[in-house]
Parts: sequence; structure tokens; C-alpha cells
Amino acid sequence: MGWALRFQGVGNASAVELGSAMATLEREGAPWLTIDCGSEGLDAFIAHYGHAPSALFVTHTHLDHVGGFERLFGTAYFNPARRGQVVLYVPAPIVPLLHQRVAEYPNVLAEGGANFWDAFRLVPVGEAFWHDGVRLEVFPVRHHWPQTAFGLRLPGAVVWTGDTRPIPEMLARYADDDEVIAHDCALHGNPSHSGIEDLEREYAPALLARCVLYHHASADEARALAARGHHVALPGQVLALSNPRPVPISD
Repeated sequence: MGWALRFQGVGNASAVELGSAMATLEREGAPWLTIDCGSEGLDAFIAHYGHAPSALFVTHTHLDHVGGFERLFGTAYFNPARRGQVVLYVPAPIVPLLHQRVAEYPNVLAEGGANFWDAFRLVPVGEAFWHDGVRLEVFPVRHHWPQTAFGLRLPGAVVWTGDTRPIPEMLARYADDDEVIAHDCALHGNPSHSGIEDLEREYAPALLARCVLYHHASADEARALAARGHHVALPGQVLALSNPRPVPISD
């Protein structure tokens, strides 16, 4: 089966019926690395795989993308085999923001004796990181405020923009190997998110043809985007990916 991307959810913060925007990179049919952890997305992950994620990358800390962390803490902390073993790859600039969002509450357990991060293995990352022997790349995107949101690239296979306005300059650098591009897009844009007219204006047709659009405001919006001839992600959809471009590991 090789590599694939499975969408747990494709909606924006208000499109509960579409699930929070979240996806998982699969390798040979097994979950390999999950992107974000929204509440509805985590429900969909557990319903499909039968267990919670073991490795995640966090794009940013808006609650529709990190709202599942309290439950994820419970699945890890109370399971001796998982406690401290759930790997979180978090861009270094947003580590403090993630802590404020999900870990700051006093006494994560009422009886005390536990820290929120005891459940996880936190790995702050910069421009690139290694997971399971494979190198991935990280890049800033244009969402809400500088250095608070990041995209992810598995070179040669897929680019996940996260929530963003159009980023032609970033995709020229981080999607230059014919990758599938999972891109934030609704029918109408706003100062933090892309609308379809934004992408049609900013991106060359060949680049836009590689984009699979997610973060819709409703199922009707998704149908309207598809009617314009674009690839539109659906909850539970699986995209087959090319094998990642190998990067030699030096001695």
C-alpha cells in the first residue's frame, strides 16, 4: 500500500459536521504521523484505528486543532505502555503557546502528582526533524500572526499547509517536487484563511491542480468548490502518495 494521507476531518472551527481539520500520514496502512489533534478529528482517528495517535505534529494552537489534547493526555497518562511515549513534534516558536492552551491548568489531576507533559515526549523542532528515520521539513505560513502557524512537508510525497492565506513563495520552495498539496481553502477568504478566489489569483494552474482543498465552512461550500473544478477533501478520504524522497543519513 505504500504511503497515504487520511483525512480525519476537513472543516473549519464551525463546521462540526465535517470534523476538525486533521489528517494522518499512513505507511503500509498503519498510522505513521498525525497532523494536529482537534476534538472531532481525534474521535475520527480512534474510531478508525481503534487507538489514539502515538506521534503527532502540531501546526498551530487554535482550539479546533489542539482541542483533543486533554483526552489525548488521558489515553497516554493512564496507560503505562504509552505514558511518556506519545511523541509531539512542535515548532519551537509555538511551544509556549501550546503550553498556555493545553497544559497551564493547575493540577492536571485533581489528586495531584502529575504534570501534563508527563504523558508525552515533547520534541521542539525547527526547519526540519526526523521521525522514524525519515526527514520532514517545517515552514512558516500566513495565519493570524507571524511565527504562530506552520506547514509540514514530506519531501516528494505531500505538503500540508495548515491554516493559511496563500503562500506562493513558500510553495515555490517547499512543494517543488510534484508533491500533493493539502491546502486551506474555503469558498470565501478572510484575513486568516484562503478563499478560492485568492488561490485562483495567486497560484499558477499547474500548482493549483496539485492542491486538495480542506478547511471548508460547510458541506455546501465543499460542493461549490468541487463545482469550480477543484480537488476537495472529504472526511475519511484517503489519498495515495508517492514514496518520499530519501535523504541520506550521515554516519
